[in-house]
Amino acid sequence: MTIAPLDTLDFDGEPFDVLAWSLALEPAAGPAPQPPTAPAAPPRNGSVPATRPATVPVPVGRAAAAPVDGSPVDPVAALLREVRSELVAAHLSALDVQTALQRRALETLGHHEQGVRASVPAPDAWPEQSFEVVLDYTTEAGLTVSAAPGHPVVDELPPPATTMNAFKFLARTPISALDGTALAALGRGEVAAVFGPAYDQEGVNPDIRLTDGAHARLTEVLEIAGRGGPWARGRLRANCRIDGPDPVTAATELTWQAAQVLAVRAGLQLCLAGARFQAGEPFEVIVSAPLTGPAELIADVVQIDLLPRPWLRINAEIRCTGEVVARVHGLTLVVAEAPGLPIGPDAGGEIPRFLGRRNVFGQRALLGEFHMTHSARGDLGIALGPEFSAYAGRRATRMPNHGLQLCDRVMAVDGRRGQLGAGSAHTEYDSPADSWYYVESANASMPNIVYMETSLQSALLLGYFLGATLTSPREDFSLRNLDGSATVLREVDLRDKTIQQTSRLIDTTVLAGAVLQTFSYELAVDGEPFYAGESLFGFFNGPALANQNGLDNGEFVPTWLDDQEQRPAVRVIDVAARRAAGTGMPCAAGHLAMLDRIETVDGAGAFGLGYLRATRAVRADDWFFGYHFYLDPVMPGSLGVEAVIQAMQEWTVATGLAAELVAPEFVLPVGVALSWRYRGQILAEDELMTLEAHIKSVERRPGRIRVIADASVWKPGMRIYELTDVAVELRDAGAQPW
Repeated sequence: MTIAPLDTLDFDGEPFDVLAWSLALEPAAGPAPQPPTAPAAPPRNGSVPATRPATVPVPVGRAAAAPVDGSPVDPVAALLREVRSELVAAHLSALDVQTALQRRALETLGHHEQGVRASVPAPDAWPEQSFEVVLDYTTEAGLTVSAAPGHPVVDELPPPATTMNAFKFLARTPISALDGTALAALGRGEVAAVFGPAYDQEGVNPDIRLTDGAHARLTEVLEIAGRGGPWARGRLRANCRIDGPDPVTAATELTWQAAQVLAVRAGLQLCLAGARFQAGEPFEVIVSAPLTGPAELIADVVQIDLLPRPWLRINAEIRCTGEVVARVHGLTLVVAEAPGLPIGPDAGGEIPRFLGRRNVFGQRALLGEFHMTHSARGDLGIALGPEFSAYAGRRATRMPNHGLQLCDRVMAVDGRRGQLGAGSAHTEYDSPADSWYYVESANASMPNIVYMETSLQSALLLGYFLGATLTSPREDFSLRNLDGSATVLREVDLRDKTIQQTSRLIDTTVLAGAVLQTFSYELAVDGEPFYAGESLFGFFNGPALANQNGLDNGEFVPTWLDDQEQRPAVRVIDVAARRAAGTGMPCAAGHLAMLDRIETVDGAGAFGLGYLRATRAVRADDWFFGYHFYLDPVMPGSLGVEAVIQAMQEWTVATGLAAELVAPEFVLPVGVALSWRYRGQILAEDELMTLEAHIKSVERRPGRIRVIADASVWKPGMRIYELTDVAVELRDAGAQPW
């Protein structure tokens, strides 16, 4: 039996490592683990290769064949081949005898549930056996299982440290268990009837349905936990029934059904229209006892992703009468389109057909999470159209990835590719309540970085989709935000909400080595705007990007504190100690923990109300370089703004302002227009980021305290950010709006 390498996929004739796309950008605390195997990928033109035929062991002959070129036979190599042939032949013969004994034992057992344990052969009659298994699955023929002795090596990943790099389900549902009626409905393809209207794809994916196994079947799903299992990527517990005499096929059928339920629950089928389940590469089945009658199954998701097609890999354990009788390692299920169906935009950005994704309101999307993920770390041709396929492997404008990818769907575009004078787009982002930024922020709700990023990403996507970089297609462009101003319009809790983003291209200026675009944008939830702003973006080639001299025309301007002839008394705020204590007001943590120590000078600074200064060491392995952007790592400017906000929040706590309120919490102030200018970036080779803030006002209203400052951020030798009217606010529970 010939097995293709499990870590290499054939995609349009060029081998590549799919798991490197989904994992190479994740920060690693230690040595990077070896990636697991990944499913075979359909080629770029959207067609799907024929399903792999059932694997049949090839008979092994005894004689050592002479080389075809007539060269002498190596006697050592020939002896090794002969010994190996004898061993394989003996193993296959023993397997045939063992299978016959097992079937005879199963025939004796029958289908009676009583007395099964007493009829099980002695343990030495059931030596643990390992099989390499290949699946052939089509909707017409059902599931075909082919097994041979031995198994592939399947490396496994550690669980994600936080939900920052966890897979975000494409739809939300309260359903966490399925009875027999619900499983029967899934067998008829009635996904929305089981999991809810967010899964509705009526008439779009008739082939997505639960398989009814010939030898075994799930009878009841006791639990589906989206963040469960040892990898925190999903767990399914189920009761099942085994009726067939072949234990390998029975274990495989049960695990395949579990993978189908997990895939549908995660919404993988929502990415495509005309989709079907496909089996991935060979996996391992270990059988240690007879499989018959009622059983229990636990399946854990090891890995799940949308590239190059939606897929997941699971491990499973099957128990009969409380004892483990079979284990399955590395079964992979892929959701792929039927052969020949288009899966992304045609030339010019034209959408050739409905691509399968609907939003929570049942409206058709032009592009969905599948395309946004490809725009972040996959094939730009699939995401935006064939004009962008030339950027493969090049530094190109991309969306941020994983937990910083904050645009899920393109609902509408008003404009044509190549016409850069104006245009608009409506996009959406789903904000699950368990998102990393709710957990790690000091705010009562969404932090400022997500407000900024979700609006800016929607705008940049519009400009890119319309073809800003296609003005010079041979250039490698990097995207940078240059200026902006944004205002929170009302307080709103965005947990488990769908944010509707509207972006408008105001104008475009094409220069030598750069394209400048100005946008306005607005965020809304439940039809009501809550955030609005305007921003200038630049697409820069390499020489233009290198020709940056900061905000001060190449002159070095020190911080206010460093510029004092006589250094004033400095009070230090120990943020790290307060974070470690975990008491009192919430403190930014995890990925958002930007500062450990802040120097303050009371009654000082440009406005005489207080001065803050802080530094942060910059390392090449900082998490944000892997998420923003693929092949063009740079710290998000919004994260620099977030660091200034955190310094101001810590100052309000340290100066006792929070003590003036009964139950204070941080919120984003309404009605304050934050403005920013960026003339440089924090890069992986920079060693230090420095910031300062000058407190300009402290205002009080019943149940509220608002602090406003102006600030700057430095990289070594250069001031690169200038921020005006950065604001933080303390709010008491039940306080009236400002």
